[in-house]
Amino acid sequence: MARIISVISGKGGVGKTTTVTNLGAALVKRGKNVIVVDGNVTTPNLSLHLGIPFYPITLHDVLKRGTPIEAAIYEHPTGMSVVPASLSAESVKNTKIEKLQGALLNLLGRTDVIIVDSAAGLGKEALTAMKLADEILIVTNPDLPSVTDALKTIKLAEEGGVDVLGVVVNRVKGKKHEMSLSEIKSMLGAPVLTIVPEDSSVPKSIKKKRPVVHHKPKSRASMAFRKLAARILNEPFKEKPIKKMGWFERLTFWLR
Repeated sequence: MARIISVISGKGGVGKTTTVTNLGAALVKRGKNVIVVDGNVTTPNLSLHLGIPFYPITLHDVLKRGTPIEAAIYEHPTGMSVVPASLSAESVKNTKIEKLQGALLNLLGRTDVIIVDSAAGLGKEALTAMKLADEILIVTNPDLPSVTDALKTIKLAEEGGVDVLGVVVNRVKGKKHEMSLSEIKSMLGAPVLTIVPEDSSVPKSIKKKRPVVHHKPKSRASMAFRKLAARILNEPFKEKPIKKMGWFERLTFWLR
């Protein structure tokens, strides 16, 4: 039976879709069958990140017309399967996001992990993605507004009886003005599964429309996403020894 993991961020622009594509690709590298679903039906981005923006059948057809979700699954060169949402503004009208849970039930027997890329914020789409999940993964940046919204997300999940898998702290620069990891952990009360450093490889990979774990597999960001996949599977993560410990290694040392 597949695990359904919804990736949620209370605040937009923190790197949620980047986390979805790279986590999915990293899980495939670990031998798992993965389906990623664009649960952001109003402002979808998943297919843009993966370089195939136009599909004949999308999640909107499933939610609006009752098209079987199996018809909206596409194989990606990374090995992931993708259920994209339509980029057409017209498609947004009369889309019934509440039908997503029923549609995903049809996929439980054909994969190991289903990752839902939720809409940003805590509106109807995000709450639907939260409720249908076995567990949620929260993405935040190391600043007070992002972490505050992450805390709201955790509280809503707890009230709804949804398990919080953990937190991804993304775009960490190691600057004094950022919240420290101890402050984030104390405020959220949830495990930090990985921290992803600010890495120029990430925007370059988005421009290339490839997950960074494929575009630059030895980059700092790739290492963080691969570590995330290992932790989610409760598997060991081996990394090459580093001769000199820099700021990123110092930040992540306590997570090992």
